[in-house]
Amino acid sequence: MSNTEKTKKIITSGKRKAAVARAIITEGIGDVRVNNKDYRAMSLFDRLRIEEPIRIAKEILGKTNFDVSIEVRGGGQSGQIESARLALARAISEFEKSKELTEAFSTYDRNLLVADVRRKEARKPGDSKARAKRQASKR
Repeated sequence: MSNTEKTKKIITSGKRKAAVARAIITEGIGDVRVNNKDYRAMSLFDRLRIEEPIRIAKEILGKTNFDVSIEVRGGGQSGQIESARLALARAISEFEKSKELTEAFSTYDRNLLVADVRRKEARKPGDSKARAKRQASKR
């Protein structure tokens, strides 16, 4: 690839619980990969969660002229899927720059564009968990 040829490349990120996903979207044929694996190879419900923003984009735009590569680190399986979904929806929204698409994403599920900021509560000193108190002895 020569320096004169510029390709459109956008990098977005998404967080959920302890998982962080980074999506890199470029012009292409509609190939979506999560951790270098095709998203269609995932289990059924995980695949459906990742597919949601893609299906909405196809419905609104009529075509998918982009390739997305998503790298996810940290957290568990559900947190990774949610963070990948968020990064993917943000990437598609920014790549297409369609107000109608952004509106459709937020109408369908606000968590497609806005991160869930809840995090694990910190442990308190002298206690076993964040909320659980040490058992008191009466005698």
